[in-house]
Amino acid sequence: MKAALLREKARHDLRHQLAYYRREATQKVALQLRTVAQSSLQLLEQNPGLGSPTLGKELEIENLRTWRLTGFPLLWLYIEHPFHLDFVRLLGQQQDVAVILDSEF
Repeated sequence: MKAALLREKARHDLRHQLAYYRREATQKVALQLRTVAQSSLQLLEQNPGLGSPTLGKELEIENLRTWRLTGFPLLWLYIEHPFHLDFVRLLGQQQDVAVILDSEF
């Protein structure tokens, strides 16, 4: 098992998405998102290799993986390290992830 550590931007992204779904949908949907996001983190802690390495390879960011949140058009982006998972961002699938990550790396 590897601990999930969220960078400040990943925490901000999650708060932003929760507020968006609360405002644009309902409190119930926002709570569903929170549950799915937390469940995904727990699943990835136990199985860090589940995330797709495709984007990381395309962008040449070593060990970058993505995981789509069930029922939401959102991706966790994380880097697998030997003893922990570094969650970089939570981004929408329609966002230009390459441009956003370019500023991160």
